[in-house]
Amino acid sequence: MQAERTRYAVAGWGEGELWTASEVVLAHDFSFGSLGSVSDTEGGDSPATDPADAGSVVASARRSPSSCADSTCGRNGAELRSVSLDTKRCLTPGELVALVRAFLDGDDVPLADVPLDLSATTSFEHAVLDALRTVPRGEVVTYGELAALAGHPGAQRAVGTVCARNRFAFLVPCHRVVAESGIGGYGSAGVAVKRRLLALEGVDL
Repeated sequence: MQAERTRYAVAGWGEGELWTASEVVLAHDFSFGSLGSVSDTEGGDSPATDPADAGSVVASARRSPSSCADSTCGRNGAELRSVSLDTKRCLTPGELVALVRAFLDGDDVPLADVPLDLSATTSFEHAVLDALRTVPRGEVVTYGELAALAGHPGAQRAVGTVCARNRFAFLVPCHRVVAESGIGGYGSAGVAVKRRLLALEGVDL
């Protein structure tokens, strides 16, 4: 499988790095903080979406999902979520970047059905990631609640490990998982970033 890397920046947030193959996301990393040397017009190994075009791209993505049955989306052995292939949205890297930018701008954009490569996950990890992608914008779950949703009640510590190793920033919304006694951590990004992400969705913690 040949992977394509797309690097981009979001003003006021940080830098993203998206890895895709046949319109399936292999990984999406995001570094919060300084924008560094990546500008909004620099696309790394592939061209970034022009910010002026982002509105039309997001509007297109909000419409009915394009059929993937006759495309290469999802082929290459990527294991997708348990939704029939023809309901998957085949988005180009530029379109995905536009959605992430819109998400960080506070827009309610669809990210839960973006095809992900979960072929390297265990059955437990797969269940946790699937369950977490069903948690809607504006809601949170505790680690224990997520474990139960994934069919593994009592496995909250293991769920925390899955969240800490999440390689699909925003596409798997780990910022929506909180501790029973408070907001909980958010890896190296820190609690302030987690609180800011939740505030975008109307959650005040």
